[in-house]
Amino acid sequence: MRKGSAKYNFTIILALITWFGLGSQFYLTLQTPAQTGYSVFKTVVNFFSYFTVLCNILVALTLTVSLTGPGSFFSRVTVQSAITVYIFIVGLVYNLVLRGVWKPQGLQLVTDNILHVAVPLLFVVYWVAFTPRRVLQWKDILPWLIFPGLYLVYSLIRGPIAEWYPYPFLDLSRFGWGKVLINSVFITLAFLVAGLGIIAFNRSGTKDR
Repeated sequence: MRKGSAKYNFTIILALITWFGLGSQFYLTLQTPAQTGYSVFKTVVNFFSYFTVLCNILVALTLTVSLTGPGSFFSRVTVQSAITVYIFIVGLVYNLVLRGVWKPQGLQLVTDNILHVAVPLLFVVYWVAFTPRRVLQWKDILPWLIFPGLYLVYSLIRGPIAEWYPYPFLDLSRFGWGKVLINSVFITLAFLVAGLGIIAFNRSGTKDR
């Protein structure tokens, strides 16, 4: 990646925004044990158990690593496209389903909008602007579903053990297996549709040289 280019500058700015959002959210999370009664260890584990946090970490990593040049795992088009699907779903689900669940204020409001609005929107712009066209295959969608699938299994196993769920629609103690499985099917379909949409967009137009 050439220094001073539009892609280089955009990558640096978005990487800094994302790392700031993650650092800010981690700082705010460490202030919560007094209110929640959780240990610091459980609080930290809970922090890394949010799909939002994990996806923003993936965005921050792929942007940071991309600055060092091509050839790395996070520089692959298929990997960056998968991360685009994940962070897009983060923004979509939060703003359509979860935004009204709580009312953040101050720094938490700023951080909340960085992780759920700014980063998802800007990373999609990054992908559209700088990803080579006509390189994705329809079969790429299958491995993209592994990460959210593993996350779902992890959340449903840990939830009853920790008596804590990252998102209301995964709360087995509140909704039971039937409702949670239905919710999971809809979320999976959202990943599938978003992934196929990204592949269709990439396969359209003229192949980059």
